[in-house]
Amino acid sequence: MSQVVEKPSARPVTPLGILAKQLETILQTLNQQTSDELLANLNQAWLLAAGLDPYLEECTTRESPALAALAQKTAQEGWSQRFHEGATVRELEQEMLSGHVEGQTLKMFIHMTKARKVLEVGMFTGYSALAMAEALPPDGELVACEVDPYTAEFAQAAFRESPHGAKIRVEVGPALETLQKLAAARESFDFVFIDADKREYVKYFQTLLEKDLLIPGGFLCVDNTLLQGQVYLPTENRTPNGEAIAQFNRVVAADSRVEQVLLPLRDGLTIIRRLP
Repeated sequence: MSQVVEKPSARPVTPLGILAKQLETILQTLNQQTSDELLANLNQAWLLAAGLDPYLEECTTRESPALAALAQKTAQEGWSQRFHEGATVRELEQEMLSGHVEGQTLKMFIHMTKARKVLEVGMFTGYSALAMAEALPPDGELVACEVDPYTAEFAQAAFRESPHGAKIRVEVGPALETLQKLAAARESFDFVFIDADKREYVKYFQTLLEKDLLIPGGFLCVDNTLLQGQVYLPTENRTPNGEAIAQFNRVVAADSRVEQVLLPLRDGLTIIRRLP
């Protein structure tokens, strides 16, 4: 049996994770004068919030050895140091990884839709790309857009260690430029996953539809559409990214070319179907 190596702890970045951490902090700061009833209720709320994600992990099919190795390598990388050295074009962090449950969700979607050609907008270290590639048929292809050359090479090194890595084609450069290039080459995709610059989400969405990069009847999945709960909190609690995601959600909801559902998976995952 292979040895299980603990991953470095990550800060909470989802509405549920943030809620669990806040409840834990409240419980730790209560004094002895707190009533037993209030303490019990708070403790129950914390248990409900803190226990859900670990239970989902436990009940979800295990990730492949290649995905587990990639997640571990991403968690151990000194991302802040890489940025200060000038190796990466922007500050990155391990929490940007899609992770086990979301990776298996995307993999399941590829199986369910029988997609043969997939586009990923925003690859980071390649976890979600590799998870989806594992579900593609031998002649399937995934085109991954990544703006950062350092993370692109980081991902490609991991892809070379997987029997499914050859299905992935990495395009390095700003995503909108890559989308225009793919459209000019008349490429189209059955399934698209977006997890990139939040302030560009509306442009990605519109480009995919207007340039026919997403086929009629095709599916688009978009990550971080709850953005730490900012989209439904008062507007004064929103960061620029939070406001950008709130705007994206409004744009999608008002677009008659699609139908969609927003799932409270991790930091929010919206599934969009382009109507035929």
